[in-house]
Amino acid sequence: MVQAWYNGAWWLWLARPLEWLFRCLTALRRQLYTSGLLSCYRADKPVVIVGNITVGGSGKTPIVIALVEALQAQGIAVGVVSRGYGASAGVFPHTVCDTSTSADCGDEPLLIYRRTRCPCVVAPSRPAAVRALLANFAVDVVISDDGLQHYALARDMEIAVLDARVGVGNGFCLPAGPLREPVSRLQSVDYVLYRGSDDPLNGVYYEHDCLVNLVTGEQRPVAVVAIGKSIVALAGIGQPAQFFESLLRLGFETEQCVFPDHHAYSAADLAGLGDKPIIMTEKDAVKCREIAGGNSWYLRIDARLPRALPEAVAALVRT
Repeated sequence: MVQAWYNGAWWLWLARPLEWLFRCLTALRRQLYTSGLLSCYRADKPVVIVGNITVGGSGKTPIVIALVEALQAQGIAVGVVSRGYGASAGVFPHTVCDTSTSADCGDEPLLIYRRTRCPCVVAPSRPAAVRALLANFAVDVVISDDGLQHYALARDMEIAVLDARVGVGNGFCLPAGPLREPVSRLQSVDYVLYRGSDDPLNGVYYEHDCLVNLVTGEQRPVAVVAIGKSIVALAGIGQPAQFFESLLRLGFETEQCVFPDHHAYSAADLAGLGDKPIIMTEKDAVKCREIAGGNSWYLRIDARLPRALPEAVAALVRT
């Protein structure tokens, strides 16, 4: 289905009646919140949403991490809330801590917490997560990882993230296309960021930082000479092809192993991968640390944001 959305399959026109129904229901739901007929929680601290209008991965989490780190560098106390997709064993709201697992809070909140050490609270209800965050932590600004369509939470800034390569696909809403809301929704957000673009105004690109060993924490340069040329490339993310392509560009010869996004790994998943070094994404690594062997590494990346974006968020705190 995803390939059809982005390759313009003709038969998706057959789903246009359902798409129009989806558009109408989406517009009605949003109008009910904006008109006040459905209640909306407004926090007493600025709330910034980092989300998207497309289904699937668009690279929001590295952007959230980069934004948190940029604000922390200015002395601003940041808190993060998330739905915690993939969490199955926890009680919500859940405050992410050193003993949290992906089953408690989801893989993306766990990654954000481990990278930034900022307070992070997870709950299916974003207002509940924000209330718990503000009740227990002194923060200056709240960043919501995803939640652009969660209108029960009022927001002071909206940031939409798109993949610069695939954009909005065929431009249709679900189920005829990949959009959660029409393209016109982008006209009302404060920033549209294009992942994979080097445009200084709205581009976001990733830099390879280092390879990190899952068992020892050892860091090595991102180079073939660091661990060997022939590797197993493992990914359970929304768009694994881009991860694999980046490794190929670095000169690695990859045996590619794909798992579903947010996959809950078991020892059996890694046991049959052979003796080659394994390179996985950092998002996968937070779930594989306890079951990985000594030759398992993750590729640590840093997102480079437009310079004006952290300043705009910081201005919300200072006003």
